[in-house]
Amino acid sequence: MKKILEVSDLHISFHTFAGEVQAIRGVNFDLFEGETLAIVGESGSGKSVTTKSIMRLLPPDNSEIKKGKILFKDTDIAQATEKQMQKIRGKDISMIFQDPMTSLNPTMTIGKQIMEPLLKHQKLSKDKARERALKLLDLVGIPKPEIRIKQYPHQFSGGMRQRVVIAIALACAPKVLIADEPTTALDVTIQAQILDLMKELQKQIETSIIFITHDLGVVANVADRVAVMYGGKIVEIGTVDEIFYNPQHPYTWGLISSMPSLDSGDEELFVIPGTPPDLLHPPKGDAFAPRNPYAMKIDLEEEPPMFQVSDTHFAATWLLHPDAPKVDPPAAVKERKAIYQAKQAASLKGGQ
Repeated sequence: MKKILEVSDLHISFHTFAGEVQAIRGVNFDLFEGETLAIVGESGSGKSVTTKSIMRLLPPDNSEIKKGKILFKDTDIAQATEKQMQKIRGKDISMIFQDPMTSLNPTMTIGKQIMEPLLKHQKLSKDKARERALKLLDLVGIPKPEIRIKQYPHQFSGGMRQRVVIAIALACAPKVLIADEPTTALDVTIQAQILDLMKELQKQIETSIIFITHDLGVVANVADRVAVMYGGKIVEIGTVDEIFYNPQHPYTWGLISSMPSLDSGDEELFVIPGTPPDLLHPPKGDAFAPRNPYAMKIDLEEEPPMFQVSDTHFAATWLLHPDAPKVDPPAAVKERKAIYQAKQAASLKGGQ
């Protein structure tokens, strides 16, 4: 697969009255053509900061890319000027934000808002742009587009507004689409419709998607690969099956154990104890060590490197060191792995 985006050793800080918040501390990942990469983690882990830096949408007054590269085509976005970014934003890289009501301009018709990137980036005539806007509304499943194109955001439901936001993001058929928790503000039924819509549209326009979420249940349905973030770093990355059924980092174990399931009955949900680290004063060793029941002495002293589990699976935990003691993951993680292995064995048997 061809690499379309490369984030390398990215460090981002925010300068506040209290001091320097080291929000992103050496993030590395690649995005390949036509794939969906999900970035998961608790609030404050650095998911949105990382992806907003790709669009260069961080506040210029107090944020700083201190180190690293964001390579897209022949451009290092980390060093790009605002003029260069205006040519990339909306055309090559687009973003769907969390709340559709704040993403749309309440004073402009839906039609004008969809036409705007087409007029700016593709230099279409007004008639051609309107024609394309109607097609986009139809594509994202909005009925009676000829009537709807003249209406304002307040005349749409939450789910329909999110469809409009997707239409705007897809207007110029971007190479990379960043979806920042696009279904959080929607109810479960509408959420499922939006996720199905995004998968369908991805096939049609052949875009690559970075999907940010804290909901692991959503990830299983949309992602090809998953990056788990904690304390401003990626602590584990792999295919969706590797992360869900063979996770290696204790933080990933905690996230998976805290997922509700239909079989859980009256059992209490698992909760990861403690709180995320204070990135004004990042910890010396593994940032997850104070919350990690499997932490060793070295976790408090030295940051773990990324250990390779397979060609596609990497995790930053000292438990993968050859000299580390053997530790069993929690019961919920072992149970998932056993069910997955049984399914794999059954499918292999059926295919013979």
